[in-house]
Amino acid sequence: MSWKPEVFVEGKWSRNGLVFATKEEALASARDLQWRWLLVEGVRATEVDEPVNYRWVDGKLEAVAAS
Repeated sequence: MSWKPEVFVEGKWSRNGLVFATKEEALASARDLQWRWLLVEGVRATEVDEPVNYRWVDGKLEAVAAS
């Protein structure tokens, strides 16, 4: 189980290629996008079945090495 951040923009949920190990990390990433994008109306974290490729450390993204 892993988590993707999503933002609600122009009537639809959008996501990027980031995948996190925890819901909290995915939400932190989505909130970070919300601060940088102008038209975000909401944020959420969606559970996915994809390999983790990032983590959120001290307020910053950090790539996770592929295993």
